[in-house]
Amino acid sequence: MAKVTSKLQVTIPKALAERFGIHPGDEIEWNPAGESIRIIPRSAPSGVTYSVEDRLRFFDRATQRQQEREQYPVAAAGEDRGWTRDELYDRAHPR
Repeated sequence: MAKVTSKLQVTIPKALAERFGIHPGDEIEWNPAGESIRIIPRSAPSGVTYSVEDRLRFFDRATQRQQEREQYPVAAAGEDRGWTRDELYDRAHPR
């Protein structure tokens, strides 16, 4: 039996995940079915499966994008950014 966490997350029992081919990162659908809930694993779009080489290439691209993002300077704690947190919340409210 699975428990619902405080974030409303549920862990799929390993035996069921293996039986239905559910892997980390897969999407599942939650459908109401009368007094119960029906969980439907979603397969990859159009039955697309990626080779190990493709998946490694995707990972390398993502790593490269992350490294590019990390090149931008980040303000240190207490450093003046030119704005305050309070100003962020005031933007949504016209004065």
